[in-house]
Amino acid sequence: MAGRARPRLDIASLADRAARDAGGVSPAFLDGYLEMLDGVSGTQRRLSRAELDSRRELGAAAAERSVSLRSLVDLYLSVNWMCWRKLPAVVEASGKEEVCAIAEAILRASDDAIVALADGYDSAQRRVLRREGAERREFLDDLLYGRSDLGRLAERADRFGLRLAASYVVTVARADHVFVDGDAAAQRIEAALSGRFDSREVMITTKDGTLLCIAPGALPEVPAEFARQVEAGLSARLRFQIGVGRRHPGPGGILRSYEEARGALDLAESLGLTESVLNASDLLVYQVLFRDRAAIIELVDTVLGPLNETRGGARPLLDTLAAYFASGGVAAETARTLFLSVRAVTYRLDRVKHSTGYDPRDPAQRFTLEAAVLGARLLDWPAHTLAPPG
Repeated sequence: MAGRARPRLDIASLADRAARDAGGVSPAFLDGYLEMLDGVSGTQRRLSRAELDSRRELGAAAAERSVSLRSLVDLYLSVNWMCWRKLPAVVEASGKEEVCAIAEAILRASDDAIVALADGYDSAQRRVLRREGAERREFLDDLLYGRSDLGRLAERADRFGLRLAASYVVTVARADHVFVDGDAAAQRIEAALSGRFDSREVMITTKDGTLLCIAPGALPEVPAEFARQVEAGLSARLRFQIGVGRRHPGPGGILRSYEEARGALDLAESLGLTESVLNASDLLVYQVLFRDRAAIIELVDTVLGPLNETRGGARPLLDTLAAYFASGGVAAETARTLFLSVRAVTYRLDRVKHSTGYDPRDPAQRFTLEAAVLGARLLDWPAHTLAPPG
């Protein structure tokens, strides 16, 4: 009808309705979009480069404000169907063909706009992740080397879900595979753990080629699950070992647990231990012995030194003692381990008693011998000559 005013979109009202329908996302992320749809419906044109760039900017802004991409897409799809019947070109369309042409143009514009939103969102999210990854690495370096004051550490820890007043356990995986940030194996292991535990509580990171798991002491099942995922995430051809620190409280607890886990792996390498999982608590006796190198050298030399003078040298008798202590003092089990007869084992134990003056079958004397045997393993004696520390 001549002279009739062209209908207009109530842009503010539509944007508010769509925002509520999308779960409360800010309508500001629709800025300019309804005007674009209005223009497209009238001309069936494509969105311009400037219009698409504006969507990329809004997608980036959403990512930086932690709005989910799902919510953002929901917002745009909601406003599409809400405004369709109210678009002036649709209201004034004269027939089916014209309505179909408008619909195709609107759907194409919506498709282009949402793709641009997602591009901007993904680019911003990658920037945020890179920035947070760098900040997390810096925080962990400071935490594990004690390079920052406690107040600042606690403030930064809260961002990564760590409560430094709580107790934590650190587990360290060392393998033939060198773990680095972003590698496929580390990502698979982290994803598997995140699926079972709160990712804000359990932190996975790399350090010096190893993979670390930092978990609250209140979740004692995490180290075992971490070990299981490491085994599942690595090729069967790759060897690995896992050190588990003890649970410690306070800001220094993570550092202490980390040092224990690394120490367990270092001890395993020195002693030739082949267990896949090594608990620092099980290796305390080794750590106590090795803490005073001069004392351990004196112990080995005094107690086991005479075995070097026996026929065949100290090695066969030392191996027999190690197997005997590992079996709990059962001669038959020792014989099976060493592929000897029980009589041969008994004969060797007698030779130890005769040469050293210590009887491995006497509970009162056994402790001294066992400590000396552990010390010999730490010092790789008798393969290496005992030399006093310089």
